[in-house]
Amino acid sequence: MSDTPDLGPLPRRVSVDADQVRRLVGAQFPEWAELPVRPVASGGWDNFTFHLGDGMVARLPSAAEYALAVEKEQRWLPVLASRLPLPVPVPLAQGRPGADYPFPWSVYGWLAGSPSDADRVADPVRFATDLADFLAALRSIDPADGPRPGKHNWFRGATLRTYDGQAQRALAALDGHAGPAREIWETALAAPWDGVDVWFHGDVAPGNLLLDDSGALAAVIDFGTCGVGDPACDLAIAWTLLTADGRQAFRERLSVDEPEWARGRGWALWKTLVTSARAGEEATNARRVLAGIHTEYASGK
Repeated sequence: MSDTPDLGPLPRRVSVDADQVRRLVGAQFPEWAELPVRPVASGGWDNFTFHLGDGMVARLPSAAEYALAVEKEQRWLPVLASRLPLPVPVPLAQGRPGADYPFPWSVYGWLAGSPSDADRVADPVRFATDLADFLAALRSIDPADGPRPGKHNWFRGATLRTYDGQAQRALAALDGHAGPAREIWETALAAPWDGVDVWFHGDVAPGNLLLDDSGALAAVIDFGTCGVGDPACDLAIAWTLLTADGRQAFRERLSVDEPEWARGRGWALWKTLVTSARAGEEATNARRVLAGIHTEYASGK
């Protein structure tokens, strides 16, 4: 029997609209019933996000699998927030199913900022070191009793082989245009982990790193895939957003050894391969990232 986790079928997403959220809030939190509700722009895939007044957001999972993270976030985000150098979401209340919505949900305080973009980062090296400091602080928190990898976070923190099937299909779809990607992937799969559990975020992506008006890192959001295990998944951002100088500063600041760096490169490659095999602007950007992964890998060899 394989020790590789099974991702199972794709989640069956539900739909949520602002009227449902108003009814949920009115029934369960009457003190907020008169606050306006409106969708958050680019509110995400795993969760539907709505402004609740000016200072809060309602966050509603879009499928049963994503709803598994609600209890985890309610339990652990207040603990993590008190030990981290940047603001992170802190739950204010937990909602119940209702108004034809079937899952638990959460209310959080609103964190100001805009999703990070390479063109808006004022100082790429400073941004990289600030992010490294944040992840170092996260890794330093006691992992005892923390959530192990599972369906609640799509097995982030577990073996990269969980995603081998997806990667192999994407490699086949790219055919002769994948360059050294297959070698990079096999190297990542073979890179050992020492088995020491630490806290990780699980989805350190541009949309979850908020910038302030000056272009500096201001907050880190969306801890739905957080847990304790192998933190290499948090390194993918080194290839998907950081500049070459920023990537080097990021690695040095976190003191990442070669096996972990190879696994992190594998996480970045998996994300990029799956997107590259599609069509459209997102795929074009992913192919640009893929070229950067190839270049960085070749320079390391």
